Amino acid sequence: MEVTKDIRYVGVDDRSVDLFEGQYPVPNGISYNSYVIMDNKIAVMDTVDQHFTDEWLKNIEKVLSGRRPDYLVVQHMEPDHSANIQKFLEVYPEAVLVGNAKTFGMIDAFFELPQTIERLEVKEGDMLDLGAHKLNFVFAPMVHWPEVMVTYDSTDKVLFSADGFGKFGVPSADEGWDDESRRYFIGIVGKYGAQVQALLKKAAGLDISMICPLHGPVLKEDLGHYLSLYDTWSSYSVEDEGIVIAYTSVYGHTKKAVELLAEKLRQKGCPKVVIHDLARVDVSYAVADAFRYGKLVLATTTYNADIFPFMRSFIEHLTERNFQKRTIGLIENGSWAPMAAKVMKSMLENCKNINWLDTTVHIRSAVKEKDIEDIEKMAEELCMDYIARSEDKADKHDMRALFKIGYGLYVVTSNDGVKDNGFIVNAVNQLTDNPYRVAVTINKANYSHEVIKKTGIMNLNCLSVEAPFSVFKNFGFQSGRNVDKFKDIKPYRTDNGLAILPEYINAVMSLEVEQYVDLGTHGMFICKVTEARVISDSETMSYTFYQNYVKPKPETEGKKGFVCKVCGYVYEGDELPEDFICPLCKHGAADFEPIG
Repeated sequence: MEVTKDIRYVGVDDRSVDLFEGQYPVPNGISYNSYVIMDNKIAVMDTVDQHFTDEWLKNIEKVLSGRRPDYLVVQHMEPDHSANIQKFLEVYPEAVLVGNAKTFGMIDAFFELPQTIERLEVKEGDMLDLGAHKLNFVFAPMVHWPEVMVTYDSTDKVLFSADGFGKFGVPSADEGWDDESRRYFIGIVGKYGAQVQALLKKAAGLDISMICPLHGPVLKEDLGHYLSLYDTWSSYSVEDEGIVIAYTSVYGHTKKAVELLAEKLRQKGCPKVVIHDLARVDVSYAVADAFRYGKLVLATTTYNADIFPFMRSFIEHLTERNFQKRTIGLIENGSWAPMAAKVMKSMLENCKNINWLDTTVHIRSAVKEKDIEDIEKMAEELCMDYIARSEDKADKHDMRALFKIGYGLYVVTSNDGVKDNGFIVNAVNQLTDNPYRVAVTINKANYSHEVIKKTGIMNLNCLSVEAPFSVFKNFGFQSGRNVDKFKDIKPYRTDNGLAILPEYINAVMSLEVEQYVDLGTHGMFICKVTEARVISDSETMSYTFYQNYVKPKPETEGKKGFVCKVCGYVYEGDELPEDFICPLCKHGAADFEPIG
């Protein structure tokens, strides 16, 4: 297959394998990808699984058309990609073996290569010149082995991504990329989210037009979609709204409780309910869904003073992969000494940022009236935010929303008649409660000040502590005059037509301007509350919480100058101009402090 004019695919499809790595079902097989770059000098990128030696070598021979390869680049030493290094060098002994120091340590552990084989050890940032093509090496340790590196061809703008962006299933399989790539990522790379984030940060500086992974199809279009999913998966963020119920049931009573809960969730407007009987589904599918959706209910029986084995295995799979940032509810069943809820919670106690439901359902043998009431409470708690975002089910006069106002951080949304806009504000105060009035103070330099003064309406989205730094970058570090801040966001709407953020908020209020007070550099909008919804019981994001836990620590080591206290931007120099404006967050010199 021709990837580009000079890059050829020489990989193979394995349609006979039933379990990848001996544990993951692959109903549509798996591919082992390898590539040849044809130039003044020829580079072969990785080998394939040991069962496909002859087919792979024939593919290479056909592409070479009588020429000989100059290099074999080894990006990853896992045997499904490195098994044929020795066989390749027996056929092409003059080829130079390219890898990093850790690569060669592993090669010597797997093979006994002749001393005559020439080796080229590369370091982070090194470049290999093939002629027209320049290969740049980017190290990606623990994605998902310590020796992994990826290779960027700056000529064709191709990223050879090793196991990154891989997928179960042969490329020709009639199936979507997302589901089988998610299952592949969570199962194999899920533990190493921080390392993937580091690689994505490096990749952000590259002009990539194509991604060539070691499994699955070559990615040529809509790269933003794949990069966005990898960012979501590796940051353990919620991909889709919905609730997963994972359960085990011996005699059907726990199953009955699960089915009743699922029915109530659907009635209350849950956008997606996914049920997994852990005794009858491969765990990799259930684990992938637990990471995909934002909420998880675990339901099982007490078994030998512990929990049912399939549930224990499932939770272990979650914790081994750094399960975090989710809402979890528990249903336990026990006849004489119920322990399941306690055991499940203890197994997950080291998971970060878990929001436990207030309601736990305790079944004693069979589902009774009291259990049904508790299941109803659990459904109410799980669907609280879904109901609040619903046009027809929401309580639009829930003035408890005003209790969310503190010295917090908010996104004020508005619309200029063409597009939605939003910006970060922290100057919000409740003035009266009969009628309900709120004051919002806005810098006149903000585009939203101009829009709100013209339209007389705004929405106040109360940010919760779950909000990541990306929210502040999007709404706080760029202007709505020249950027569509909702380009990649699908908002909900209040009755005034303005946007509700789809996530990371605990309340929203629609405000109608009654009075405007000119404060010089700022304007104060005194507003009546026309609509108020409580989205969740999560804590409001305070300015202190943002500073301590959300804002990235500025990289000031070895630098001399000033750092922005708002966004962390570093200005290097002996003096900071009095009229300096931060290029990221647009705050002035008063919000900078000397480094050190």
